Amino acid sequence: MDATSVLVLNQNYEPLNVCNMRRALVLVFRGKAEVLESAREAIHTATATYVLPSVIRLIHMIKRPRPKVRLTRKEIFARDGWQCVYCGRQSRDLTLDHVLPRHRGGPHTWENLVSACKQCNHKKAGRTPGEARMAMAHQPHVPRVSIYHAFFPYLGAQEEWRKFVPGWEGAAG
Repeated sequence: MDATSVLVLNQNYEPLNVCNMRRALVLVFRGKAEVLESAREAIHTATATYVLPSVIRLIHMIKRPRPKVRLTRKEIFARDGWQCVYCGRQSRDLTLDHVLPRHRGGPHTWENLVSACKQCNHKKAGRTPGEARMAMAHQPHVPRVSIYHAFFPYLGAQEEWRKFVPGWEGAAG
């Protein structure tokens, strides 16, 4: 996250990605992008001086699929607020629990995985929460992801990017 990172906007000003300075300059010099915000640095050649871009916008619209959250342990724990869904205990020492156990046909999906402390996971064992008489604080679900999530780490240092990334104030805190 340094000054060599450049925010790339789609034609409609929606943030697409972050690229390095070299890639940004190639896009600008080939006429595929325009500079919207400049960095404080410049490069000097034998015949000219070029102010380096900080934010560029593509000339043509690019279609891309919406991002999805990968099914990982860390993402399950983050979705559940780093706490056990059975007892509510917050911990960084959690385990994954299959609501419907795998040996009984339970899939390894967002809707069947929850965070559980070791004691609750051991107590539930190979049963469903109903059979173990354990209530869940919430039902497991596929988390929604903001398309701007990838840009939040850059916004602390890149003030000129902030006006192009909606909702960053809430994520920074």
